Amino acid sequence: MFITIIAFIIVFGIIVTSHEFGHFIVAKKSGILVREFSIGMGPKLFATHKNGTTYTIRILPLGGYVRMAGLEDDEETLQKGMPVNLILDENQVVKKINTSSKVSLLNGLPLEVTNWDLIDELYIEGYENGDETKLRRLEVKPDAMIIETDGTEVQIAPRNVQFQSVSLTRRILTNIAGPLNNFILAILAFILIAFIQGGSITTINSVGAVQENSVAQKAGLQKNDKIVAVQGKKTNSWDSLSESISDRGGKKTELTVKRGDQKKKIILTPKKQNSNGQQVGMIGIKAGQKVDHSIGGMLSYGFTQTYSVMKAVWDALVNMFHGFSLNDLGGPVAMYSFTQQAAKYGAISVINLLAFLSINLGIVNLLPIPALDGGKLLLNIIEAIRGKPLDPNKETIITLIGFGFMMLLMILVTWNDIQRYFF
Repeated sequence: MFITIIAFIIVFGIIVTSHEFGHFIVAKKSGILVREFSIGMGPKLFATHKNGTTYTIRILPLGGYVRMAGLEDDEETLQKGMPVNLILDENQVVKKINTSSKVSLLNGLPLEVTNWDLIDELYIEGYENGDETKLRRLEVKPDAMIIETDGTEVQIAPRNVQFQSVSLTRRILTNIAGPLNNFILAILAFILIAFIQGGSITTINSVGAVQENSVAQKAGLQKNDKIVAVQGKKTNSWDSLSESISDRGGKKTELTVKRGDQKKKIILTPKKQNSNGQQVGMIGIKAGQKVDHSIGGMLSYGFTQTYSVMKAVWDALVNMFHGFSLNDLGGPVAMYSFTQQAAKYGAISVINLLAFLSINLGIVNLLPIPALDGGKLLLNIIEAIRGKPLDPNKETIITLIGFGFMMLLMILVTWNDIQRYFF
């Protein structure tokens, strides 16, 4: 149990942090101010500020986030009537604004806020010491810091460093960078697996082993047989072979088998078995394997395996439109269950799961659903076609609808996973 929890935290944390780091690094290179880069969620444990960004570690070791200037999650901190404490430089220009009761600043100027603009005009106005006869308007430095109510210190976000102020191309690159980083993570994970194994191991559509008393054994299939067709349909890979047999549970099926230099027909009926709530056909064979011990082979394994998994995930998404079921989806509960199974088989299994889930997260995030990266990319494309961005209010409404849909789907998927794996 403890090992599973640790493995889950590590796997989930690496995947999400990698995704957010993709957005972070491209945003920084594009001239967008990243106000905060957080590892973990919830209350802050540690924070440091460097080159305009506050780096935080938070108490819940699940996920993380990138807070870019000018986006929906970049909330307004100041409010009218709020008491703040200001630190001024030698020219009486504000360099730090403290809104938190958790932080005390020595020699600060107490001010009750009446008005402010930290985006264009860069000023703050209010009553000094709460005295309504002493209204002061102070200039604010473009790189001034603001201590938020929870004690987190971040840089203010003038308009010239906000997300919407950079070119459309840079915004597109920033939006796509998260999923792209997930694919890069998967490539590196598969390369690591190849080096740990001492070679790249790929499956081929030949029989690696036949289970005792299985449908395959009773039909006469043997080790090293190459199944080249199912019901006359060519099977050029193990995945296509597995998919063809899986679809024929309980149905009489003709296999075209190559044994040595000869071809023969074998008739069998795949046995129906339950897999993740679905009935699939099984005949009781394991995949044949090809091992490449070369450095080039191990490096290329990262790319070929990533492509293979991407194709499988995409095919699964397409098939969902022919008959959608919540069993086709999995949330954190399913991830935990997969991690539990992978942890039993050691580090290679866990790394393999990390790569698989990272690819899943990357592809799902590219779906054109508002609130996901794919939804943002869709808005970017619409902007490119129209020659101007959507009205910010309409964009916010679209994003909120997408967020609501995703939250509802997550609740349904999580409840379905609980029923599948625990009852």
